[in-house]
This record gives sequence, C-alpha cells and structure tokens, in this order.
Amino acid sequence: MDRLFLDANVLFSAAYRPGAGLLQLWKLKNVALCSSRYALEEARINLDEEEQRARLTKLSEVVHFFDAGQRKLPRGISLPEKDVPIMLAAIEARATHLLTGDVRHVGQYFGKKIEGIVIVLPGEYLKVRTGGV
Repeated sequence: MDRLFLDANVLFSAAYRPGAGLLQLWKLKNVALCSSRYALEEARINLDEEEQRARLTKLSEVVHFFDAGQRKLPRGISLPEKDVPIMLAAIEARATHLLTGDVRHVGQYFGKKIEGIVIVLPGEYLKVRTGGV
C-alpha cells in the first residue's frame, strides 16, 4: 500500500475547483493519504472562497495528519525553511511518496528517494497508477 504525503499545493489544487483532476487521488484503492496540519493550514490560507475552504475541509476528513518530527533534514538535503516541516512530516508519516507541485524548491529531488520517500509530481504519480499517458 502506498502512503502518499500531500504537500500544501496538492491540497490547495484539489480543493480549488469542483472536478479538479487531483481529486483522483482520493479515489485510489490501496492508498493512504497523509499530510500535516502545517500543509493543511497553508492550503486553507491561500484559498479565497468559502466554498473552496469547505471542499478542503471535506477532503481532509480522510487524510491522516502527522507533525514534523524533532529532527534535522537528512544529510545532503537542502530545502527552504518553509518546506522543511513538510519533508520532516513526510518522514514521520513513513510516506512512500511525497506528492508536490513545488518544482522551484523541491524539483531537484523529483524521482529521487529521501529516507525511502519518492518525491514526485502528483500528475506523474496518477499517470503511473492509472496507466495514463
């Protein structure tokens, strides 16, 4: 079973509009969705409309939440301060995948494993899981 850690931008994108493509993540079988309260709050702050925030609340009902552990980033990993709690919470969650759209700050780690976690774009993960092109 895959344990998917959802970054704030994934939560935001899923809640932004009804019918968002990332909602497919919530329909996958044999997957545990994980995130952190930190990511959830970041997504909530950036959603402008009450309807979007309500969708986010509904989506979060089936997400398992983890806090960043009291540790440092693994050796050789360098992230902006705002992204450190995301990576540490993903490690704490024992995630198999960290799904993020943050190409600017995390892109250098796409396709790589950090503490057993594969960093990947959400669309790429869905493509592999659903056999899409």
